[in-house]
Amino acid sequence: MQIHYNSKTDLLYLRLDDRDQPVINKRVSEDVVLDMGENDQIVGIEILGASEHLNLQNLLPVGYELESDIRAAR
Repeated sequence: MQIHYNSKTDLLYLRLDDRDQPVINKRVSEDVVLDMGENDQIVGIEILGASEHLNLQNLLPVGYELESDIRAAR
């Protein structure tokens, strides 16, 4: 998964599937657009006016743990 944020346009894009494939944009609200790929799978999510809808300080920068790290901590 990739996360891109453009502070000038206040646009957040979450890329969920890195495969190169044709996508269809499906607007689900005024500020949210889904990129739909093969078999109607969500490939990406675009959020317009992201700072109005999300607490970007909690989201960016993104931290993550690998599944193997989580298992080792148990």
